[in-house]
Order: sequence, then structure tokens, then C-alpha cells
Amino acid sequence: MPDSRVPRLRRFLVCEPRHFAVQYAINPWMHPDTRVDVDLAQEQWQALIRAYLAHGHTVDTVPPVPGLPDMVFAANSAVVVGGRVFGSLFHAPQRRPESLHYDLWFKTAGYEVYRPESVCEGEGDLVPTSRYVLAGTGFRTTRDAHREAQEFFGLPVISLTLVDPYFYHLDTALFVLDEHTIAYYPEAFSPGSREVLARLYPDAVLATRDDAMAFGLNSVSDGRHVFIAPRAEALAARLADHGFVPVPVDLSEFHKAGGGIKCCTQEIRS
Repeated sequence: MPDSRVPRLRRFLVCEPRHFAVQYAINPWMHPDTRVDVDLAQEQWQALIRAYLAHGHTVDTVPPVPGLPDMVFAANSAVVVGGRVFGSLFHAPQRRPESLHYDLWFKTAGYEVYRPESVCEGEGDLVPTSRYVLAGTGFRTTRDAHREAQEFFGLPVISLTLVDPYFYHLDTALFVLDEHTIAYYPEAFSPGSREVLARLYPDAVLATRDDAMAFGLNSVSDGRHVFIAPRAEALAARLADHGFVPVPVDLSEFHKAGGGIKCCTQEIRS
């Protein structure tokens, strides 16, 4: 039952979507002629921040930079485990300048930042769990970056191959619910990767393609509450059956760029 699940308070890093736009195409969701309603994007983003604060979480903000429309997707900038920051090296040249601004924020806050030598897109493809780092590859982050992350964190890194371009980052196809459970869309992964996930997480919550296409797997869980896209109704119902409490937050304006709740949320794990 939900009352048996205890949330863990988190610290999140976000970036206001002041300059958010779709100005180029680097995934199947993006079309440069798409008009973004900046006011609506602001309202939706503020609703996400209010939801985090209402549930007791801490939110820090990186100042947005003109000319970097995807900087709102803070998750891609780094992955932080045990207070150690593994930075990013974006695949798309349009996004590479974002890393400098996030690195500066972390350094100003007193963190040392490791800059990867291989293409790596932060929490987009590196998803820490209680025992491993689940690591996506196939479209953005390379396997060489997986090896770098394992050497840096000293944690086992489990490489998973993504095969569907609509799920170009691991965090569009999988998220961590608590220390023991994940949710994921099996068909986003290669056959071998599906077998690995089934062995590691036999009790995982499985999502349908409709759930995944609604950005239901680009969610954030605190161990009890799951901040989730409202259109992922079937997944939300399954999560509730497993004792989690769905907290719907509509970030549909960001779906135009292939992002959602998790994309907008970097977790700082101390």
C-alpha cells in the first residue's frame, strides 16, 4: 500500500526555460518549424518546481543562457553520485556550450567536475541505482563513456543498448522508482539488454509503447511520489497498484523538443 513507501528528500538542479525553443532537429521529436509557446512552457515548468517544493524537495537553479534553447534539460549536463560530478560532452555541437555553464555552477558551489573524454549526456544516459549505474548507448552516450564513468565512480556500470530513435536517451525509456525497483519499456532495448534488465529487475514495472510515447518513463520518483506525465494514465495506474503515488505534471510543451519531467531535472546526490 502507498503508506508503506517512504519518500526520500532530494536535491534537484534545474534551469528556467526563458530561452526554450525548437531551433534544430537532433531527435525524432524535434522539427525546426515547430512553434513553442514560451509562456506556456514557463507555466508548466513553474508547476513542476512547485510540485517538487510542495513535496519537500530542494531546488537549485542554473541561470539560462541566450542561444542555448535546450539548456532547460538540466539532466543532460552531468550525473552526480556521492557528491562527485561526472560532466557532459554532448553529441550535438549545438548543445556542447551548455556543459561550460553547468560546470561553472558546480564549481562555484564547491564541486570538482570531471570532464569526460567520450560523448556522454549526463543523466540522460547514466541512471544511478542503489547498486549500479544503468547506462544507455546507441544514439548519444558512447560505451567508452560508460567505462569512464565506472572508473570515476567505482560503481558497476551496466551497458544497455537503445534501439528505437524515439527513445534516444535512457531516461526516456527507464526510470528508478526506489532502491529495488525500476520502470521501463522493454522494446526500447536490444534483445540482450532486455534480458539483462529482466534478470536484474524481475519485479520491474513494465510500460507500453503508449506510456513511453507519452513521456511516462521520463519521470522522477522520490521513492513514494512519482512526478509523471498526465497522459501516461495506464502506467500511473500500474504504479499506484505497486504502492506509489502518481503526481501528474504536464510538461507537454517540452515534448516538442523530446523532453519531459526528468529531462528538466538533474539530481544532486550527496
